[in-house]
Amino acid sequence: MINFIKVLILSIVEGVTEFLPVSSTGHLILVNEFVKLEPAEFSNAFNVIIQLGAIMAVVVLYFKKLNPWDHEKTYRYYPKNYDKLNSQSRFYYRLTHPDQRTMELWKRVIVGVIPAGVLGLLFDDYIDAHFFNPMVVATMLLVWGIIIILVEKRNKNRNGFINDNIINVSYRTVLAIGFFQALAMIPGTSRSAATIMGAMILGLSREAAAEFSFFLAIPTMLGATLLKVVKNVQGFTGSQWLLILLGMVLSFVVAYVVIKKFMEYISKNDFIPFGIYRIILSIIVFLYFGIIK
Repeated sequence: MINFIKVLILSIVEGVTEFLPVSSTGHLILVNEFVKLEPAEFSNAFNVIIQLGAIMAVVVLYFKKLNPWDHEKTYRYYPKNYDKLNSQSRFYYRLTHPDQRTMELWKRVIVGVIPAGVLGLLFDDYIDAHFFNPMVVATMLLVWGIIIILVEKRNKNRNGFINDNIINVSYRTVLAIGFFQALAMIPGTSRSAATIMGAMILGLSREAAAEFSFFLAIPTMLGATLLKVVKNVQGFTGSQWLLILLGMVLSFVVAYVVIKKFMEYISKNDFIPFGIYRIILSIIVFLYFGIIK
């Protein structure tokens, strides 16, 4: 029962913070001081693997937009005699005629994840060894809290068009957004904060920046999650895997609700409250780990 309660709390924290620009790592570090699964190896893997639930929330919410074989999108590509084809021929035709605009979106997602993928392979172990500590997390919470406020202040006085569709963005810009996402390798930065702010700096609207951040999360987080699964597939007991499965389901449900509410919020509001929240949280982390503990 105790483990169930811990899983419930950790999964809610993951689902709420994963896609908001507030740093899920910073929150989990704080929460793990009071609510932590045992042993430490299982706890660390749990925190990563349950991200798969949050990823699936993005896939479900944006399935139509991300699916290049959606019937409504591909219908215009069908020949006049399509209705006369047998089921096998129809399947083959649809498979070979994906919607080109959706494919352009996926091409940009692939380009956008390259920097994090390459730099992650090169520096992941080094960052875990030298940067994964509360003081680094607190510093990054503070720095990116200030950046969020400054970017929003800048955009209020900005003249000119802000792109509201990632398909219209150049590959060079997408690659640059990918490098912003790679900054989130430093704990406390927040993948969402770095990606969204980077995209806004480079000319995307809030909504487009947030959506692209979600889409980049799919391959980025999926890779990190599968790596943990492969490393631990034979290392955990059946009951531990059940806790992980429960965590994924709970994080999916929470993330699904949070993403919908988040997009409704930013359609009418800016990110400044998140920047202020990060600054307050950074002070709490500094005080707790620097003075209290």
